[in-house]
This record gives sequence, structure tokens and C-alpha cells, in this order.
Amino acid sequence: MKDLFIEKMYEISKKPYQRFLKKGKAWDINVNQLIQLPSDSLGFHLGCFLLKYNFEIQPKLEDHDIIHVLTNTRVSVVEEIGMQYYLLGNGKRSLYLLMVILSGTLFYPTRFRYFKQQYQRGKQAHEFYRLDFLNMLTIPIINIQQTFNIK
Repeated sequence: MKDLFIEKMYEISKKPYQRFLKKGKAWDINVNQLIQLPSDSLGFHLGCFLLKYNFEIQPKLEDHDIIHVLTNTRVSVVEEIGMQYYLLGNGKRSLYLLMVILSGTLFYPTRFRYFKQQYQRGKQAHEFYRLDFLNMLTIPIINIQQTFNIK
């Protein structure tokens, strides 16, 4: 029931977030183009991630799925919250991130140890959440992960 509530809150907040808070342009790329990239590339791995979970590219929210791919984070509600803790540890600060962390901590207090581990993982990585991922789609994913100490 908690998962359903949080998923519904995400769906309600996604459109205004995309429209009013995300300043960048939507990427002009589709899943078929991504999976045509070299098999070791960030873009190919993004395409595989989208296909695996039957997701579509969300305009202006493409970086979110890239973070999933780079950090090897799945898409359950608890893991989504954990990924926000990872980003907090990596230095990201936003109202949306803080709302997810606050609500996630309140809804899942028994998972706080996991959330803290994700925060620590994010602190160990070099800041990467602000990178221009669109221009990095052809770079081997392992190179990015090693360069930024993403584990």
C-alpha cells in the first residue's frame, strides 16, 4: 500500500516537475537508436534498461534513468528512494530530492540502514550528477563508472 501511494505521488508530481523545474531540452533520441550504439556504451546500457523495464524515455527526465544505469539501481520504490539518498551523498540538492528522502524515510524507517549505505556510496563517488549525459552516450559505461568512482 505504501509503494502504491508513493508511486501515485510520483505520477502526480512528474508533469509539473518536468514542465516547470526541469530547464534543459528533451533529448531527440529513441530506444532503437540507443540500442544501435556500441554494446559497451552508456547509451546502449540505457536502451537495455528502458527495454528491460518496458519504460519510455521521459522528456527532460532522461538523466534519472542514466543515474539508474550508472549506479546499477533497480526500480522498486525503496531502491528509487535509495537512489535519491545516493544523489544526496553525491552533492545534489533539490526540493524534489528532499521531498522523496523525507517521505521515503517516514514511510520506510526500517530501510534506513539501506538508505544510509546508498548515501555513503554517493559520497564516495566523484560528483557526476551534473554531467552532460547526452554527449556521453557513446562512451563505454565502465570508463564513466571508473572515472567517477561510481560503485
